[in-house]
Amino acid sequence: MSKSLIPAQRRERIQEYLALHKIVRMDDLYKMLDASEATVRRDLEWLEREGVLERTHGGAILSQRMTLEPEYVQRASSNPEEKRLIGELAASLIEDGDIVFINSGSTTAQMIRHIRGDAGITVFTNNLIAVLESGDARFEQYLIGGEFQPHSNSVAGRFAIDNLRQVYANKAILGVDGISLIHGCTVPSNAEAELVKLMIERTRGEIFIVADHTKWGVVSNFQIATIDEVDKLITDAQIDPSTRETLATHSVNIMVASANQVKV
Repeated sequence: MSKSLIPAQRRERIQEYLALHKIVRMDDLYKMLDASEATVRRDLEWLEREGVLERTHGGAILSQRMTLEPEYVQRASSNPEEKRLIGELAASLIEDGDIVFINSGSTTAQMIRHIRGDAGITVFTNNLIAVLESGDARFEQYLIGGEFQPHSNSVAGRFAIDNLRQVYANKAILGVDGISLIHGCTVPSNAEAELVKLMIERTRGEIFIVADHTKWGVVSNFQIATIDEVDKLITDAQIDPSTRETLATHSVNIMVASANQVKV
């Protein structure tokens, strides 16, 4: 019987479950392990210290590592419909008169595509794809110069940093490769991380993160922001309720985009 399981066996079962489902609720663990709340919490604390998982409000999520920067084509082909909806919602939050920082990525590219063509705004970005695909737009766009980054179809580096230091924005809408309660918002490239951290530093207003539900629990190489530095997370309808509850405790406003409705 499961009551006879030793700690190592319980933890192995938790890891096996997370490997399959990515997320687990405390109620499910009590039943699966036939163990007390105190016992399960101790097991989760131990696994969190080992870097296996992160505890959330009412459960835990698998801690997933991203060590290599994916190619842009690979990013764009992942969850395209969710990214389109997120981009559409994010674009609707931009108002006439805004000066907006936007970084590289397939989700932010979707957002720029959905900005109203005659919007009275100014965009500063390092996202080459987005700029090339929005040629008919009449709002002001500035491509931050810099060294070409082939994996992300963007520019970054010292020249981009120097140019960015001349600008302030009132909104930053940023894509990330991972979001973690412990490790914050992360990206795989140091060059991108340095640029985005400066965008955040020079934003005199809200910081928006655009990311589909698969980015939650993923940890990449370089942090751009802690969870507490994020004002709003714009994501898709598959975000887990426990994730919403966890982020709410850190004063992150979650906006969920769906095909039928937008929930705030």
